[in-house]
Amino acid sequence: MTVRKAWIVASAVVGAGLSFVMLLVVGVYMVAGNLANGVGGGSVGLAKGAVPAAYRALVQKWGNLCSAINPALLAAQLYQESGFNPRAQSAAAAQGIAQFIPGTWATHGVDGNGDGRRDVWDPADAIPSAASYDCELAKYVKDAPGDPTENMLAAYNAGAYAVIKYGGVPPYAETRNYVKTITTLQESFAAPVERVDPSRQAAAAIEYAQKKLGTPYLWGGTGTAAQGGRFDCSGLTQAAYRSVGIELPRVANDQYNAGPHPSRDELLPGDLVFFSDDLTNSRAIRHVGIYVGGGYMIDAPRTGAVIRFDPVDTPDYFGATRVTEDGAKALPTSV
Repeated sequence: MTVRKAWIVASAVVGAGLSFVMLLVVGVYMVAGNLANGVGGGSVGLAKGAVPAAYRALVQKWGNLCSAINPALLAAQLYQESGFNPRAQSAAAAQGIAQFIPGTWATHGVDGNGDGRRDVWDPADAIPSAASYDCELAKYVKDAPGDPTENMLAAYNAGAYAVIKYGGVPPYAETRNYVKTITTLQESFAAPVERVDPSRQAAAAIEYAQKKLGTPYLWGGTGTAAQGGRFDCSGLTQAAYRSVGIELPRVANDQYNAGPHPSRDELLPGDLVFFSDDLTNSRAIRHVGIYVGGGYMIDAPRTGAVIRFDPVDTPDYFGATRVTEDGAKALPTSV
């Protein structure tokens, strides 16, 4: 590989309450069945809070450097590389928010902020350098057949020569997986321009969570027998979606990136809803629940409480994610 790093309501619920929720779910999904497909065309903006506020303007600006990239795709690369951590360093000596290895930085690093220095640890240099490098790769493979963005990503992973040799994305499993990962992950960073598809697995995930109503909260709980079947907030949402074959990350702020982000008035049952004390930074998310409709979610709120219905319209409401199977698979195992 030629670049940066290896890619390797109530606390107890009676039967009538449960019936109400399931009727609500069924009714909403009957209406939602004909929603338009996910992110549509047009200019690409960034989803609210998806990129930390300190880097949002840089990503928005430099993500428009050439036609092969966009702000959401650049954000997806930075998240995959470092989780937006400007001090990240890998065992392979990849450095900074964009995880350049020293040799690549020496050739492709740029002075993005015009201070006379090229500093791999400074996002004001590293983010422009990542965009510039993407665009250079796009130029190298511009005559290759196929999608220019996919060819650029393939060149990023496998080298421009491989893309030229094979006339597009080369037949390497790692490279094809990388291209799919980044193009899928970018949907989590893009502000949707149309309604996003309802999740096919949502009703079953809600049903799982409903069966846990009244269970005492446990910090770090993932529902194991040794933990008495108890959960914390992200442990519950992880288990609910695992029950329908979707594997989410363990922590709430990474679960936020498991799909596109419907607005508050477009919420559907099964959407994950998130809460934070910093509404500008998805990395600061501290709580998650499963939306059930009518302005309520099922969540595991805190020590001393039980899994229950709670309202979502609170001052710390951050946003929502419509979980997709591909979106969950695209998430890095650790960032």
